[in-house]
Amino acid sequence: MQRDIQNIVILTGAGVSAESGVATFRGPDGLWEGHRVEDVATPEAFARDPDLVQKFYDARRAKLRTVEPNAAHRALAKLDAHWPGDLLLVTQNVDDLHERAGSKRLLHMHGELNSAWCLACDERSRFDGVMADDQACPHCQQSGHLRPDIVWFGEMPYQMERIELALAQCDLFVSIGTSGAVYPAAGFVQSARHYGAQTLEMNLDPSEGSFHFHESRKGRAGDLVPDWVAEILRDI
Repeated sequence: MQRDIQNIVILTGAGVSAESGVATFRGPDGLWEGHRVEDVATPEAFARDPDLVQKFYDARRAKLRTVEPNAAHRALAKLDAHWPGDLLLVTQNVDDLHERAGSKRLLHMHGELNSAWCLACDERSRFDGVMADDQACPHCQQSGHLRPDIVWFGEMPYQMERIELALAQCDLFVSIGTSGAVYPAAGFVQSARHYGAQTLEMNLDPSEGSFHFHESRKGRAGDLVPDWVAEILRDI
């Protein structure tokens, strides 16, 4: 890496958390934990069968409590703690493994499993229990109006203006464990390059947008990311 890097944007996807035992969003059979994505990850699905959707995310939340951050999460937290310039870690993942590893400069663009959004008062709250039983909102106390604070298909990802500003100002954009198939995240590399940033991909297999990156490294995130973090911290 060049020594003139000051500002970094990192994008992480399902491949980072998969090594901790978190199921990737869509399996080779097209299903997510045995369900069609259209049945559990759209506003229409929630309107049609809220109980199914709530129970699905309750199960994901319960599973999350059984897994731990891996070497990639810990390495990125180390980078966060020691990098003197601007750094923004943008994750597509809805788990809390980056936080548990210690990352602070973090943004969940697709929402968080451990958060509830009240459709009655529009407030968001920390939530790590069961949502399917018409739980009351901690803010307005109304029951039956909570939904998972997850960005579903057809909804706008969170904090896009902040992400676009960071991409415009970064010197290095790094994508880790992403398929390169889900937009707008798949287009971040092109935005970063447009503004002159160096670009690096680390993935188990080349993503659909690998050809956009200046450099691609193939392998497990748990192997590649610690090596890269050690490499870039040596240069400061």
